[in-house]
Amino acid sequence: MSRGEMARLEASVRGRVHGVGFRYYVVSRAERLGLTGWVANEQDGGVRCVVEGQRSDLELLLEALKEGPASAIVEDVIEDWLPYTGHWGSFGIRSSGHRGD
Repeated sequence: MSRGEMARLEASVRGRVHGVGFRYYVVSRAERLGLTGWVANEQDGGVRCVVEGQRSDLELLLEALKEGPASAIVEDVIEDWLPYTGHWGSFGIRSSGHRGD
């Protein structure tokens, strides 16, 4: 895996995404794709995730974010692509309203 293929995706998901298992849905997909980072509920009712890995795998996760679990209603996904940092060794859930790395 060359470093040129690596990227960081920061995404905020809007809609009915609290109380529907959205964070666990993201964890499951991120772990399956071998991605690192975190997901957290936001105080405004959204879900935010910061994820690193191969760009192609991040694009697959982004498509999953746009769909969500069966009980979610995803209205919008705001995405921001940034350089890879290699900051995390795994993927996990952060506490609500978490704002940093």
